[in-house]
Amino acid sequence: MTETDQSDDLRETVRRRYAEAAIQVAEGGTGCCGPAAVEIDDNFGSALYAGGEHEVLPAEALAASLGCGNPTAVADLHEGERVLDLGSGGGIDVLLSARRVGATGRAYGLDMTEEMLALALANQRRAGATNVEFLKGTIEAIPLPAATIDVVISNCVINLSTDKRSVFAETFRVLRPGGRIGVSDVVADDTLTPGQRAERGDHVGCIAGALSFAEYREGLAAAGFTDIEITPTHSVADGMHSATVRAAKPRATEAGAGAAVAGS
Repeated sequence: MTETDQSDDLRETVRRRYAEAAIQVAEGGTGCCGPAAVEIDDNFGSALYAGGEHEVLPAEALAASLGCGNPTAVADLHEGERVLDLGSGGGIDVLLSARRVGATGRAYGLDMTEEMLALALANQRRAGATNVEFLKGTIEAIPLPAATIDVVISNCVINLSTDKRSVFAETFRVLRPGGRIGVSDVVADDTLTPGQRAERGDHVGCIAGALSFAEYREGLAAAGFTDIEITPTHSVADGMHSATVRAAKPRATEAGAGAAVAGS
C-alpha cells in the first residue's frame, strides 16, 4: 500500500468516525473525541466551555462538541471580523464566533463530513444565526479565495490531518495580511517519537497524529507565520497535551516572503 493509499484510508476512517458521532447526536446521544462515538472524557468536549456559552447554544451543538479546548476564547474575536473554523463539526465554535463578530462579521465552518454538516445546519437554524455559512471540503484544500479571512480557528482537528504542511499553507493563503490563527490542538512533548504517540491513543482519538511542540512551530514558520505561541493547557495522555496555538500572517509589507514559502 502506498503512502497516498494509507492517507486516504485514514481520512476515510476519520470521516466515518465523525459521521457516526453526528448520527448519534441527531438521535439524542452525545459525541466525543474518543475510541467510541459516545465516550465522554473531561479532556474533550463541551465541558471545556464556560457556563455562559452553554446557555446561548443549542443542546445539539454542545452534544456534538469533539474538541480539546475553546478556540473562540483563544482567538479573541472582534466585531466585524470574518472567521473560519477548520473542521467545524456540529458548529459549536462557528455559532460562538458568529455571536462575537456580530452582524457586520461572518463565521464560516468547513467540514468534510456530510452528517456533521447536516447537524451544523440544523444547529444554525435552532440558534437563528444569519451571519454563518457552512462549507464542504477538506482543511488541506480550503474552498475560499486567498486573503479573505481575518481569523482561522480550529478545535482538535489539525492533528487529524495526514498532510499538516498543506493545512498550514492553506491557512496562510486564506488569511488576510495581518490575520491570525487561534487554535486548540493536541501537541506532544518533543521527546516522544511518532511510535510512542501512537501507543498513547489512536489517530481518530486525536492522539497518534499529533505533532510535537517543535514540529508544530516549524510547520507554522515554514508556511510563513510569525509570532508563534504554543501553550499547553492540560494533559490528555502521558506526554500529550491540549494546547493553544497562536500565530500571525505578516502584514502586507512583510507578506511576500512568507507567501512564497507557503507556496513552495
